Amino acid sequence: MSKKKSNNASTTLDDSLIDEPKVERASVTTDGVSLEEWSKTAPLSFNAKNYRLLLIGLGINILGFLLMIGGATDDPTKFDGDALFSTTRITIAPMLIVAGYVVILFAIMKKPKAE
Repeated sequence: MSKKKSNNASTTLDDSLIDEPKVERASVTTDGVSLEEWSKTAPLSFNAKNYRLLLIGLGINILGFLLMIGGATDDPTKFDGDALFSTTRITIAPMLIVAGYVVILFAIMKKPKAE
């Protein structure tokens, strides 16, 4: 710690910070609002439907990445263009990956309905 002298020679800047800690605490009040009601109005609150959509989007992404795997050959002198450039690997798998990300984004942004 550095000892910087202030206008008063008997105290230092560090001592004044240590002597008077300012602690601000949020007040907790229960005005009859249940946790269920609060969770519906809270920002970025998730419920079971949001988590279900999130897992569905993740599953779609994993399926897209699994469909993109493959096309390799054991013999380095042999080239199989049909296996490497198949419609599944080039078209369907990227579409599934983008669709999975859209579902995940929807699951994050969806607010629960108020009853």
